[in-house]
Amino acid sequence: MAIARWWGWMLLAGISLAWAGSAGVSSAVGAEPLATFVEQELPASLALYKHFHTHPELSHQEFKTAERLAAELKAAGCEVTTGVGGTGVVALIRNGDGPVVMVRGDMDALPVTEQTGVTYASTVQAKDRSGNPTGVMHACGHDIHTTLLVGVARYFVQTKANWKGTLMLIGQPAEEVSGGASGMLKDGLFTRFPKPTYAIAPHVDARLEAGKIGYRAGYALANVDSVDVTLYGKGGHGAYPQGTIDPIVMAARFVLDLQTIISRENPPLEPAVITVGAIHAGTKHNIISDRCHLQITVRSYSPEVRDKLLKAIERKAKATADSAGAKAPKVEFSDYTPALKNDEALVERLVPVFAGAIGADNVQKADQSLGGEDFSEFGLAGVPVFQFRLGSVGTDRLKQFKTAGEEPPSLHSPFYFPDPEPTLRTGLTALIAACEDLFSVRAK
Repeated sequence: MAIARWWGWMLLAGISLAWAGSAGVSSAVGAEPLATFVEQELPASLALYKHFHTHPELSHQEFKTAERLAAELKAAGCEVTTGVGGTGVVALIRNGDGPVVMVRGDMDALPVTEQTGVTYASTVQAKDRSGNPTGVMHACGHDIHTTLLVGVARYFVQTKANWKGTLMLIGQPAEEVSGGASGMLKDGLFTRFPKPTYAIAPHVDARLEAGKIGYRAGYALANVDSVDVTLYGKGGHGAYPQGTIDPIVMAARFVLDLQTIISRENPPLEPAVITVGAIHAGTKHNIISDRCHLQITVRSYSPEVRDKLLKAIERKAKATADSAGAKAPKVEFSDYTPALKNDEALVERLVPVFAGAIGADNVQKADQSLGGEDFSEFGLAGVPVFQFRLGSVGTDRLKQFKTAGEEPPSLHSPFYFPDPEPTLRTGLTALIAACEDLFSVRAK
């Protein structure tokens, strides 16, 4: 072990190794100390990634994941605090006066039964939020994000002579159900610990080639709201509908009315989505139920549009009930995740850093998405934030999908998995390069 550590330090001091360019990372940086460190770190990162992938845990249940992450960060030389906002992990590397740079990795997995066929696939079973049995899978790449924290920690502990400031590494729970970031903030993340000068985070992209990075300044991800609407009718026999108020007919009218909010009330240049994901009513062919429950997801960017959409949904639900002579519906709003707005100045600063680290051809502007991410909470808490997209599907696999006329599996699919080696290589390179730049003293 001592010989390996000595050899690693010699490599960091300047001995060059050739970089195998399978990830699409620019060979121009292959002789640099950062590239050398990343190649040396990859075997350990791959092993840790496979451990996290094989042992996923659902939101707010990330006990063993947090325990392993904390142990790895302590072994790397970090000052570690656990149990922040539930299962959250905070690791600090204090290295004198300078900026506080935060890197966020989320830890939770999804209630999805894995069907990837990889040798390290998850076979974990658990109960979902409703108490139903389910498979558990890292179908959104959080195992990649968590693993990257450890590699970043090891690099900055080993290179303390080259930078000044505080590196803050966050293992965040419950991103998938929202509440993880806000829970850590409520538990004093920015009062018990130094408030970051900047915060950055990667997120795997299921459509982007491994070795590439996507970026977007300003709004990148959407406000997300869950809405539960219960329409109340008057139950009875299906053969005698005149004595009933049918909530399923009410729901059908309501679903169509919802679409007019987007087509006739929302400004066409303001992106927004209202999707009814589930309708539950009735028990038998010839029974008219006394209620119908609808589950709706609402997506928007600006606070003004969000407010307008939610008020319109409530108004439409009440109008539906009034038109049927039914009692007032119940409308409940939950699981709010605010829109992610990447800090324009921070993006402008780091995009050239990414280009220098992995090659300009591998850095590209990304489209806006109506997906959601509670990394946004840290921006709303007054910290300039930048979440970038990390390509995760190897070149050969993308070619196979294209030849077959298929799209790659999306995030949250039971068939999605990243090609870990090139994804980790690029993620480590980009995160370390970004942090090094943010620790520098040049003008913001």
